[in-house]
Amino acid sequence: MKYENKMKPNNGYIVLGVLVLVIISMLLGIIFTENPLILALLVVIVFIIKGFFIVNPNSSKVMVLFGAYKGTVKDNGFFWTNPFYSRQRISLRARNFYSERVKVNDKIGNPILINVILVWKVEDTYKAAFDVDQYEEFVRVQTDAAVRKLAGSYPYDNFADGQHEVTLLSGMDEVNEALENEITERLAIAGIHVMEARIGYLAYAPEIASSMLKRQQAVAIVAARKKIVEGAVGMVEDALSKLSNDNIIDFDEDKKASMVSNLMVVLCGDKEATPVINTGTLHS
Repeated sequence: MKYENKMKPNNGYIVLGVLVLVIISMLLGIIFTENPLILALLVVIVFIIKGFFIVNPNSSKVMVLFGAYKGTVKDNGFFWTNPFYSRQRISLRARNFYSERVKVNDKIGNPILINVILVWKVEDTYKAAFDVDQYEEFVRVQTDAAVRKLAGSYPYDNFADGQHEVTLLSGMDEVNEALENEITERLAIAGIHVMEARIGYLAYAPEIASSMLKRQQAVAIVAARKKIVEGAVGMVEDALSKLSNDNIIDFDEDKKASMVSNLMVVLCGDKEATPVINTGTLHS
């Protein structure tokens, strides 16, 4: 037996009715016959009582008879089975697992802190009960292992322009899908169905967080400056072209260079420009 076998137990209410009749018969026998052998029915009563059990909604009972798996009861209600069955309760409810933050190295060796949010439930009770020892602990350990493997497969972020590599920070959809597939594969041996898996926390480790923040700020500043310069060059080109085409002013090379320099300083400066009124020529 390698897979779950759904079991249909006896209706507990019917057997309960039989038990009531046995008890009444025993009492009447004691009263009217006073035969002590009737007390032997107590053994039958105890035997019957031991077979009763209840299965709550989204729960199950795994039945084992002297070491042999006989089936799993997933229907909820009041039932009766062979009293010699040992019964192991396994919940079928969806569960949340919020893993601890672990420090791992990403693909390029940067230490990062990461954890995962996992939603799972037991799908195959046979595998959960017999193929692994303590399936809840199995879920925890294998999830941590999957997170460590995932973190080593992607860089936290990339800083080089023109690179479109998937990263932990920017490629959440793809990364979460890869994480879910990895965890699903690992937990299949325990009969666990992974409903959702996603990264819950992601950050650089404290020892490099400040350095990486400065690096990110520097990259952002360079990118912003590049955009500013590109825009300023276009604006200067349009201004010179407009002035020349409308015959507002004729530029020689020196005038053009001076105009370009002044405009670039104004457009690219961090502070507001302070105008200086020139009452002479551009050369004065």
